[in-house]
Amino acid sequence: MSTERVPTGHVQTVGGRVPAAELGFVLPHEHTGIQLWQIPDRWDYWELTPDDGLLVPELAAYRAAGGGTLVDLTLPGVGRDPLRLRRYAEATGLHIVMGTGWYRTAYYPAEALIDRRSVDDLADELVAGIDGGVDGTDVRPGIIGEIGTDKPWLTALEERVHRAAGRAARRTGLAITTHSVMSPVGLAQLRVFEDEGVDPARVVIGHADSYPVLEHYLEIIRRGANLEFDFLGMSFTPMERHGEPRIVDLARELIDRGHVDRLLLSQDVCHNSQLTAYGGNGYVHLFETFLPRLRAAGVPESAIHQMTVLNPARILAT
Repeated sequence: MSTERVPTGHVQTVGGRVPAAELGFVLPHEHTGIQLWQIPDRWDYWELTPDDGLLVPELAAYRAAGGGTLVDLTLPGVGRDPLRLRRYAEATGLHIVMGTGWYRTAYYPAEALIDRRSVDDLADELVAGIDGGVDGTDVRPGIIGEIGTDKPWLTALEERVHRAAGRAARRTGLAITTHSVMSPVGLAQLRVFEDEGVDPARVVIGHADSYPVLEHYLEIIRRGANLEFDFLGMSFTPMERHGEPRIVDLARELIDRGHVDRLLLSQDVCHNSQLTAYGGNGYVHLFETFLPRLRAAGVPESAIHQMTVLNPARILAT
């Protein structure tokens, strides 16, 4: 089992750069406000309303439970608000890390002109924001992502965005985190990043628990990348409501095989119904439910610390 130590680098948060050793417990794939329902021809009303009166207490509960850092991966076109994130960090004492990039085909903002711009032009925009701040503010992203696909393949525009993300990652040192659901599309994402010369150790393939296939996980690990189980606590589908015992078993299998240093855990809060105010699990599901299930399955405390503290600190540190 890995004995990796906290990195010595620093992490870019919405409040400035902080030592990686100060992050504490990290939720590496979350949202604190996101709107997907406004896209034409989508009628699922998928939204996490960016309401300070609701979100600040939810985030404060995570802080009180032992949380230190939250990574908000909301991107342009679906509700990114750098100053609101800074306000939440100041109100709760959390370190909040903001993402950058473009999400996936259905949600590319028209003004980004993804279909008309070169990969290098897109990469230049990402680098400019990483170096100087985004959306007319001085708030700087600390990770690239979530960079995603709509389907089990990359569209031409998605490949362009993935390549831009890869080039920006190489130029800035930031890690990349992805959205890849219910399929092995994460390997196609990883292939593009590899083509662009990105170190796979700086790539996190997200939503891995939506495709619970051990061989898929092992191939991502063999390629040198990281896996993230981040639908934990979701309850929108029968698989999500009843599938966590299988994820516990898969996580334990990967840990037993010596791969704990490649695993991250999160909850992807992205809908009002997930908030505790509306009967959901909020941002505390790991503390209250999932980590106790891992312990009951025999996962040692050192492995839990590795997945929730050391691994995300390594990913976020530059």
